[in-house]
Amino acid sequence: MTTHHAPEGAPQGDTCVALVPIFRGLSAGQQAEVAAFARPVKVTPGEQIVRAGSDTRRLLVVHSGSVRVVHLLETGRERVLRVLGQGDVVGEASFVLGRRPEHYVYAETDAELCTFDHADLARLVAKYPGIALRMLQVQSERLASAERMLAAMSGADVGARVAAYLLDVPARLGADGDPAFELPMAKKDVASFLGTTPETFSRRLRELVDDGVIETEGRRRIVIRDVEELIRRAGPAPTPER
Repeated sequence: MTTHHAPEGAPQGDTCVALVPIFRGLSAGQQAEVAAFARPVKVTPGEQIVRAGSDTRRLLVVHSGSVRVVHLLETGRERVLRVLGQGDVVGEASFVLGRRPEHYVYAETDAELCTFDHADLARLVAKYPGIALRMLQVQSERLASAERMLAAMSGADVGARVAAYLLDVPARLGADGDPAFELPMAKKDVASFLGTTPETFSRRLRELVDDGVIETEGRRRIVIRDVEELIRRAGPAPTPER
C-alpha cells in the first residue's frame, strides 16, 4: 500500500480520537494522550489499506472519506462486507483476538485515517482497561448483527434479508422522531452482499415503501416509519445457545 503521511503536529489525531466510540469514555486529557500514538495516513480511491493474512496488526480509524471491507471468495470474486465512514473503526478483531486480518480493506474515496500499532494500543489498554471493554462491546454488537444476517441469509426469503440489513445499518433519529440513514454503499453492492440482484433488491425496497414500512429519499436515504413491522419481516432473532 502506498500511503501519504500527514505532517507532524497535524490536529487530525485529536479530532480522530474524539470521533471513535471506544475512546469516548476517556477524559479530554486521556484522549490527547491516545492521540499522541495516532499515525495519520492519507489514501486515494482503490488503494489497498489492509491485506488479508498479513502480519499487520493495526487499529484503523476513518477520519474522513470512506473505505470498504472486502471478503475474497474462493471463486476469486470480491464481496463487499461493509463500507466505513467517519468515526468507524476496523482492525479491533485482530487486536482483541490476536488474529491476522481476515479481510481486505480498500479506500472507497479519498480518505484520511488514524492508525494505531498493536504495541502502542496494548500499552493504552493496559493503562485504560475501559478501551478493551468497549472493543469487546463493539465486537459483540457486530456478532449480534452477523447472527441476524446469517439467520436471514439462511432462508430463501429475500425480503427477510433486506429487512434484516436495513435494521443493522446505523441510523439517527430525524426531526420527526423516526430513524433515518444513508445506505453505506451503492444498491448494487448491497444486493451482492445480500445474495440477490439489484432488480430484486429494488423491488423489495419498493414493497416496503408501498406498505408504509420505510420511506426513501433520493438515491440512498431511507427513513424507517414502522420499526416493529420491519423487525417482524426480518424474522425471529437467533436464540442464544445455553
